[in-house]
Amino acid sequence: MRTKTLKKNRINVITLGCSKNVYDSEVLMGQLKASGKDVVHEQEGNVVVINTCGFINNAKEESVNTILEYMQKKEDGEVDKVFVTGCLSERYKPDLQKEIPNVDQYFGTTELPGLLKALGADYKHELIGERLTTTPKNYAYLKIAEGCDRPCSFCAIPIMRGKHKSTPIENLVTEAEKLAASGVKELILIAQDLTYYGLDIYKKRNLAELLENLVKVEGIEWIRLHYAFPTGFPMDVLDVMNREPKVCNYLDIPLQHISDDLLKSMRRGTTKEKTTKLIHKFRAIVADMTIRTTLIVGYPGETEAHFEELKQWVSDMRFERLGCFTYSHEENTHAYNLEDDVPEDIKMQRANDIMEIQSQISWELNQAKIGQEFKVVIDRKEGNYFVGRTEFDSPDVDNEVLIDATKTYLKTGEFATIKVTEAEDFDLYGEVIPNGL
Repeated sequence: MRTKTLKKNRINVITLGCSKNVYDSEVLMGQLKASGKDVVHEQEGNVVVINTCGFINNAKEESVNTILEYMQKKEDGEVDKVFVTGCLSERYKPDLQKEIPNVDQYFGTTELPGLLKALGADYKHELIGERLTTTPKNYAYLKIAEGCDRPCSFCAIPIMRGKHKSTPIENLVTEAEKLAASGVKELILIAQDLTYYGLDIYKKRNLAELLENLVKVEGIEWIRLHYAFPTGFPMDVLDVMNREPKVCNYLDIPLQHISDDLLKSMRRGTTKEKTTKLIHKFRAIVADMTIRTTLIVGYPGETEAHFEELKQWVSDMRFERLGCFTYSHEENTHAYNLEDDVPEDIKMQRANDIMEIQSQISWELNQAKIGQEFKVVIDRKEGNYFVGRTEFDSPDVDNEVLIDATKTYLKTGEFATIKVTEAEDFDLYGEVIPNGL
């Protein structure tokens, strides 16, 4: 007879959604390990923790399907317990408890101590920066703030994550030092809104001072900025970018749309003129800056004229990196009061049209890189290629550099100087320049 009580629990943490969820899972795993628990990420385990996303419909569907998949495994005796945490759980806990009652327990985004207790572990306050990273060893996410105070009409993040709360500089430096000691060379700074960093605790936008402190951490070679809100962007950050080689000439700044009508309805607090001036200013101050943005198409009331204006603007601005999403009608957001009046097939067509324009821009910008040399970090080996990135590229979302592994041996996590020999829409091919660094 099998005696369950004698079996040692292995906790399997499954992460869905954005990089902020990746970070939260890593903190959870660090806490579990410190309590002596056997914890793995997306491997086999008899106790499962699903860290969910509740941002837009597709993400919610994926989260619900994952919960149902593991409930079936529980029923079949393949796993013993299933816990659900994260944004979906924060936003829809009563509904989930009613619809999927067999989950052992649901936890919101701020209930880490309760989740740890349910897993037989204690929350340890002294574990600042102690995480079990799940990314490749050379880079890690550094979450500098939680929550968001912005009133964007389409966004449910404040419902799920609460008000903006900055993490003090000294805590982030401690965390960065621990990451560097474990071999991390690239920090990707994330938050719902980097622009707002410091306002709550230092009474000023303090991202530049944070960067000044992080560049002093030995072992860190690149620091990259993700998710800055355009309104009120602290321009002193650009001075640090110019002055400090460790700060990548890269900025992820979601702009969402450009039509004044839609920007007003989206409650973005800006205009087409202001946004265009801001992008021109970025490029004037940091000469070789790569700007990544994201856009939403199919927002309530978006007409063909609005969309044509957006297409023309994308063509004119020639963003180095761009992603496009279709609008998702989210309950309890301000935009939910509007009629979701753009049909799904039109939304998809518009997103494809934008990405087609961007694909051509990216191809042209990449052709200009042929013959140039770049410092590249090697993330992984895939088939016959080593796959790396320049400082102008973020993992998973941006361009990659492919180097023929049959001709050259490279170590993952190390840097190399690469000369670009060929270029496609979103990939560069290159060869190693010996002793280039």
